[in-house]
Amino acid sequence: MPKLLPVLGLALLALASGPSGAHAQSADLVLCDRIAADPSDPDKPSDIKGVTEIAPADIPTAIRFCKQAAGAARRALFELGRAYAANKQMAEAIAAWRRAADKGSTSAMVELGVLYATGAGMTKDEAQARKLFERAAEAGNPRGVSNLAALGGSGTSSADPARARDLLAKAAETNPEAQYQLGLMLAEGKGGPQDDVAARAMFEKAAGQNHPGALERMGAFAEQGRGGAKDRDLAKSYYQRAADLGDQDAKKALKRLECPFVLKDKRGNLVSNLCF
Repeated sequence: MPKLLPVLGLALLALASGPSGAHAQSADLVLCDRIAADPSDPDKPSDIKGVTEIAPADIPTAIRFCKQAAGAARRALFELGRAYAANKQMAEAIAAWRRAADKGSTSAMVELGVLYATGAGMTKDEAQARKLFERAAEAGNPRGVSNLAALGGSGTSSADPARARDLLAKAAETNPEAQYQLGLMLAEGKGGPQDDVAARAMFEKAAGQNHPGALERMGAFAEQGRGGAKDRDLAKSYYQRAADLGDQDAKKALKRLECPFVLKDKRGNLVSNLCF
């Protein structure tokens, strides 16, 4: 396993840093975090960036070490669920997320809520999705707040987009995911007036903490001149940083910037991009 050695080195360094560090987290948990942590997970250690998608080559390693660490930390259970989902083992992913949610993982609650809301991998149940999003939102998870607002309809006051803005604004003081989610609401005019300047400020704040989605949005805002100056070079820089972190929309945007002209057939379907 070519990727295992450098990651294992990091784990051994973490354990060698001192007795308290060794007791705090095992090598299995360090490895699990390094290759399977979600950037938006509130349980994620601050020194771990996380990955938007687990690299295909890392999936077997993630399953192995996250499974071994699952008894030590609820975030390892959540990350094990991510690894199973990446491997298209949805029954195992759901089981891991249920266990993590039972232990208080708000990220696992959100993932289960999304599955219930969409009917992916389980029977569609909007009421159950709402309960899970509410639990996550009440615990301060930004995705729980935004997903609850998106679900809309009847329910607690948290389902009100205006209320969601208030909750996100509080969390956005320190949390990059909340900054990103609040930026989206401001940009789209959900829960209050549209405000591109404020949205750009939120995206910029989250981008400063290497949030992939916020970096991509900053690229789009700079490219379009929304909420501030129009700057193609700056847009490209933001897109590149987001793409380096695995953001697929940013990768597409980079190609569009580099190859702005397209050839289409008679039906209007894309045939090829022209690069100059």
